[in-house]
Amino acid sequence: MQQNDKKLFVLDTNVLLHEPLAIYSFKEHDVIIPMTVLEELDSIKDRKRDVSRDARVAIRALEDILGGPTTPEQILKGVALPTREEHSQVSGHLSIFPDHQVEFIIGSLPGDNNDNRIINTALHLQKIHFPRTVVLVTKDINMRLKAKGAGIERVEDYRSDQLIDDVRFLAKGFYQFSGDFWQNVDKVSTERRGLHTVHQVPLEHLGNENFYLNQYLIDDSSDFCGRVVSKTDKHLEMIDRGRDRLLHHEAWGINPKNIYQGMALDALLDPDIELIILTGPAGCGKTLLAMAAALELVVERKLYDKIIVTRNTPEIAESIGFLPGSEEEKMTPWLAAITDTLEVLHKNDVNPAGSVNYIMEKANIQFKSINFMRGRSIQNSVVILDECQNLTASQIKTMITRMGEGTKLICSGNLAQIDSTYLTAVTSGLTYMVERFKDFEGSANIYLNGVVRSRLAEFAEEHL
Repeated sequence: MQQNDKKLFVLDTNVLLHEPLAIYSFKEHDVIIPMTVLEELDSIKDRKRDVSRDARVAIRALEDILGGPTTPEQILKGVALPTREEHSQVSGHLSIFPDHQVEFIIGSLPGDNNDNRIINTALHLQKIHFPRTVVLVTKDINMRLKAKGAGIERVEDYRSDQLIDDVRFLAKGFYQFSGDFWQNVDKVSTERRGLHTVHQVPLEHLGNENFYLNQYLIDDSSDFCGRVVSKTDKHLEMIDRGRDRLLHHEAWGINPKNIYQGMALDALLDPDIELIILTGPAGCGKTLLAMAAALELVVERKLYDKIIVTRNTPEIAESIGFLPGSEEEKMTPWLAAITDTLEVLHKNDVNPAGSVNYIMEKANIQFKSINFMRGRSIQNSVVILDECQNLTASQIKTMITRMGEGTKLICSGNLAQIDSTYLTAVTSGLTYMVERFKDFEGSANIYLNGVVRSRLAEFAEEHL
């Protein structure tokens, strides 16, 4: 590892837990794994937590490269990273650094904890490889601050799965034109396709906006509302939905309170849309609309067989075991938002508690732990994935790939309420999913603008 034009990346443990194959993400640059990181992976791999699987994948990836006929000297010097189909630009080297055998420089951090050992490793490498650039990569914010304070010149977050730089530019699922839409366009071709009226509008009349499939189009001074169904270089085709029609949608006795809820309910009730992503502030109606639509589709329209509700909770794997009862009973404390929603939907019944129990049985509502989703194939179901802003991109992929034929997945989350230690609004799996699926014909994304829970909740969202 003598080339000065190549950077040297020192990886923290949390990078490999966030993305087990992160060693392939640095192209022509070299990667060093401190021995302390291997020890942390070893202590994590046998835990009864979802993260232990990522630790095992990372260890196997390292073993595939370093576990062959390589000598200890070669491992210290660096072994060439093999090219992979999805990582064709990889040409750097991978090595293990024995940080326990090094007498660190005066002024380094006390070596009594693992974070300090990794920081000291980066400091040591920065000194012996000068003027080559050494970069410490960690998703721990506090560790990045400590590293900079200790004298490491380059400290970075790992963001290979970051698709946007600012969450303000995240696709909202709709585009609002100023004025009257029909007053600003001409040469519109209209035809009838079954039950739908489809308009073909020249793109030159719609400005420079980059439209995508199933995006809703509205204006601020008329009843116009459309949904994009196809696009070419010159034209945009959209189904005429009508604002008034959307506001009169009904699911399990629930009507939209604003146009954003109307668009969401329109997508939720469409059997041709298999993935619906609902984002927005607390109190905008994400969970209520998802559950109302699920009950409508399962009980009234009989398009699906059951409802499966799941969510991610940071401490779920450690805490679920000691709770009494079955898996569903253990999950109840974390899915209280769903049971609260069911109570709201039946609050006007003669016996609300009896109605909730009856509907849970009739709709076959199942509460499942996200830890036990891997390996399953879910058929003919409505799956509600709540609070998915706390999921990573790889966890999102794990969930979506469980969905079999005839299944609708409803994902909801609020990017302002991320609890995960290593995620931000731009690196959340929810953000990743919105950007990846925004041009997929089987998905729709709606940002529910506005708080409708209460006047108090609306004021708190705006001013706190």
